[in-house]
Parts: sequence; structure tokens; C-alpha cells
Amino acid sequence: MPKVGLYNIEGSQVGDVELNASVFDFPVNEAAMHQVILALLANKRQGTQSAKTRAEVSGGGIKPWRQKGTGRARQGSTRSPQWAHGGIVFAPKPRSYRMAIPKSMKRVAMKSALSSKVKEENVLVIDSLKMEAPKTRTMAELLKKLSVKKALIVTGDVEMNAYKSARNIEGITMVPCNNINVYDIVKYEKLILTQDAVKKIEEVYA
Repeated sequence: MPKVGLYNIEGSQVGDVELNASVFDFPVNEAAMHQVILALLANKRQGTQSAKTRAEVSGGGIKPWRQKGTGRARQGSTRSPQWAHGGIVFAPKPRSYRMAIPKSMKRVAMKSALSSKVKEENVLVIDSLKMEAPKTRTMAELLKKLSVKKALIVTGDVEMNAYKSARNIEGITMVPCNNINVYDIVKYEKLILTQDAVKKIEEVYA
């Protein structure tokens, strides 16, 4: 079983934590990770872009000049695409970019992302992040002692005081374990887990 350091809220190492090998020592499947991240980013797209075709722009109901005899090119409307204020050819319309991913692939990708962080020695475990009141300085000092500049912090439950303490620190994002995704794990250099988060992740993915 892989082992990682266990730290307290003061930033001192108080021991080691053994992680479940079926979750944190899983064979890394980069193809599955890539596919899931692609779907996550695609599903974030709103797809609300829109422009008007020649049938939708106002005006242009009258033929600008007669068909023959003027010496000019024939025109049927001042709202044809080649005219100023005319419609757009193949105008973009609202659409969905959503991609469906099998649950089994999501599990493989999540375990691969977690395992890759452990293999890179970029995982830290903190015994608890319960704070009596929001204090950005306390969180900043903890991260400084851990030599962490860019990290995803995952808690077991919503720790509102800890969240408020970390939200103004650049490069730091804190989420409860039920909101983690493969993209965020890969995006941040370090992955910081509370002991509660480790237990819940192992319960779901072991």
C-alpha cells in the first residue's frame, strides 16, 4: 500500500497514512483521463452563440433595382450575405456540446488521476481542517510550511471556515470530496486531502 505524509493544521508531520492500493496505486490509464477531461471541458461550454441568417435580419423586402438593363449585377435583396447589414452565411445557432462518458470510464479516470498524483509524490494528507473562524493568514501559513503554491484541497464535508480562509489565496481551490473531478486533480500541482476525504474517496472507488 502506498504511504503519504500525515500533517496537522500547524503544518507539522505527525505520521504517515496508508492509502488503499486499489484506488491510489491503480495502473494509470492516460487515454481514459484524456477522454474524461475532454468531456468535462466540452460539457462546460454554453453553446449559446447565435447569429442571424438572411431570413432573420430585418428589411430587404424590396428588390433594390430592376433585374436587367442597369449594368449592375442582379440583386434580389439588400439583406443577402454579400451586402452590408445582410445575413450571415451558415450562421451559428445554439447547440449542445455535451459528451456522454460511461461510468466505468469515469471510475478508471478518477483512480488513474489519484494514482498519478501519488506516484509523483504530490499528495499530502491533513488530519483535519476544522477552524473556529475564517482566517486567511492561518491557511497561508499552513500552505507555506507545506511548501505548497498551487493545490487542490479536498475535504470530507463542506468546511465553510476553511473554505473562506482559502478562497482569497491565489492558486488554491478547496472543494468537498463529492465535487472533485479528474480535470481539477490533473490541473493543480499538489493534491491535499483531509483524512475524512481519504475515507470517503476509498469508500466510493475501492
